[in-house]
Amino acid sequence: MNKVILMGRLTRDPEVRYTQTSNTLVASFSLAVNRRFVRQGEERQADFINVVAWGKLGEFCSKYYKKGQQVAITGRIQTRTWDDDQGQKHYVTEVVAEEAYFADSKRDTEGTSTNFDATFGAMPNPSGNSDFEISSGDDLPF
Repeated sequence: MNKVILMGRLTRDPEVRYTQTSNTLVASFSLAVNRRFVRQGEERQADFINVVAWGKLGEFCSKYYKKGQQVAITGRIQTRTWDDDQGQKHYVTEVVAEEAYFADSKRDTEGTSTNFDATFGAMPNPSGNSDFEISSGDDLPF
């Protein structure tokens, strides 16, 4: 089983590229993930983990994710190698994102805090300005 769950802050805005063969969008970014334990007398350490998101998920990340924002990613670890123009072999280990979440609150224009509980591909949350109705359960047919 290859499953990764990360929560951290973006070290930069996602970078978007397109594949040469199929013109598929891929977004790349890095997360600073704090280590769980701190040694006495030392500052908290963080690991910087490279993440790639393909297709619609990559489009979502490139549109809504910004440097410094706290996010959560689920996905899988992948390693790959390639040779550059000088024949030098390169190795990379990265997380291929399968789900992307907002993990902190966002300040709206009036300065009040609104909590995000959103994910790419999630069902809309019913509210007064949508087509969904909130049922009290008394009028259910069963």
